[in-house]
Amino acid sequence: MTAWLSFLVVFLCSWSLRDLVVEACTCVPIHPQDAFCNSDIVIRAKVVGKKLMKDGPFGTMRYTVKQMKMYRGFQIMPHVQYIYTEASESLCGVKLEVNKYQYLITGRVYEGKVYTGLCNWYEKWDRLTLSQRKGLNHRYHLGCGCKIRPCYYLPCFATSKNECIWTDMLSNFGHSGYQAKHYACIKRVEGYCSWYRGWAPPDKTIINATDP
Repeated sequence: MTAWLSFLVVFLCSWSLRDLVVEACTCVPIHPQDAFCNSDIVIRAKVVGKKLMKDGPFGTMRYTVKQMKMYRGFQIMPHVQYIYTEASESLCGVKLEVNKYQYLITGRVYEGKVYTGLCNWYEKWDRLTLSQRKGLNHRYHLGCGCKIRPCYYLPCFATSKNECIWTDMLSNFGHSGYQAKHYACIKRVEGYCSWYRGWAPPDKTIINATDP
């Protein structure tokens, strides 16, 4: 009986710990521009290999990538060969497919290694919108001095001239929203920040919370 109770206690503790770990990865929504500006490395790459490394409690996955283009990080690491992420998705590890897709990958550099995760911006390249691709090439960089402030319920107002109000969370979540897909928040020559799509300048008479 003692052995059975010991087994039961260990099983229940393990089950509870597993549930806790599965629910451990929680990410705050972030606009692609902020993901770009807050990353050390932003690249377009194809995954050509992977290897499970033994470091960490669940291991670390090392992806070998073929870098197609770098959008941010030239001074830190001009060429990326490996991307590291947690092996477990419950710890925000990213699952990338080998020899299938090109990806947009953002990450941070730590001790000479590039790390990414579910809270970073990563996406299959062919799923990016034209506006997001233009943002990576030029527009997001112009807005790194601006602040994108999420709006979860109306009314929302900009509190300074360098803010753009991000309203995607009113109906969508994170990268799937219309502003995230089609707009960048950039600084104008007048010194204020506003949303910009590229096909026409925004109307200065429109309140920031409703533009777009």
